Amino acid sequence: MVDALAPVGLDSNAPTAPLTIDSPLEERLAYAAMAEEGMGAALALFAAAIPDASGVTTTTTTITGEDGNDVTLYISRPDVDGPVPAIVHLHGGGMAIASAADATYMRLRQYIAGTGLVVVGVEFRNSGGKLGPYRFPAGLNDCAAGVRWVAANRAELGVSHLIVAGESGGGNLTLTVAHKAKREGWLDEIAGFYAQCPYISNRWHDAPDELPSLRECDGYFISLQQLELLGSIYDPENQNSNDPTCFAGVATDEDLKGLPPHVISVNEVDPLRDEGLDYYRRLVRAGVPTVGRLVAGTCHGGDLIFAGAMPDVFTASIRDLSGFAKSLG
Repeated sequence: MVDALAPVGLDSNAPTAPLTIDSPLEERLAYAAMAEEGMGAALALFAAAIPDASGVTTTTTTITGEDGNDVTLYISRPDVDGPVPAIVHLHGGGMAIASAADATYMRLRQYIAGTGLVVVGVEFRNSGGKLGPYRFPAGLNDCAAGVRWVAANRAELGVSHLIVAGESGGGNLTLTVAHKAKREGWLDEIAGFYAQCPYISNRWHDAPDELPSLRECDGYFISLQQLELLGSIYDPENQNSNDPTCFAGVATDEDLKGLPPHVISVNEVDPLRDEGLDYYRRLVRAGVPTVGRLVAGTCHGGDLIFAGAMPDVFTASIRDLSGFAKSLG
């Protein structure tokens, strides 16, 4: 993994930027744009190693979002007789950067579809970068619209049931869709949730002792500074710091009760490891059927990013995600 990171200069800690969460919003948005360009270039190189999917067709449709805006959906389906389970996939990037149209996510969704699933990628509004700036709850609303559209069109899509899945910021969106659906009364449209390396605590500035990985793994591929700066543009005035539809990590025990089955998968050498594990434990205590999964030796999202350097690790994580979706039928 470290060898794979070396050619793009990510095998050691990146220099810090002269910014804090109290810096002017314009400067933080400029930082997000820079991060999007740099990380996007690196991920595009790694994307080429994701195996080609055979027998998969991808189409695009546009739906109307909750705010009357257009939301693009990328629908990848295998050449098999339906109905089959669906995954509504929400990409990473701290809710701030990246695109469902990026090569990384296009190839990833197509590969997952090749395991016998319909996979729908949602192009949601970001809080920064080329698809921004739209603060919370814009991106969440788009994700919810995509989920509800798939649920409403299951027969036409050849879908038996659906789960929501995503990594990093997409992991937060995955889990916050659950809280939004519960709050609004449409949770029964979703069979389960699979969050990978979820970015959920909103505690990256103070890095509390109960989340030791934030400091232990700071700078391993991602940094606390990056986490707090991207989080700060999602909710710039911090007005929603206690709302589990903004950051899932603040959910109360009552918020968690009654949710469908979950999988929380984390990476061992990831600053976000412990917030994911904490959420997993709280789901279990709340009586939610939940599996916790730790991918040893990997950085943030490393099991998905490095398909070329670690093919066995990559295929194991895809197998687990696909198996979870199929198990809920």
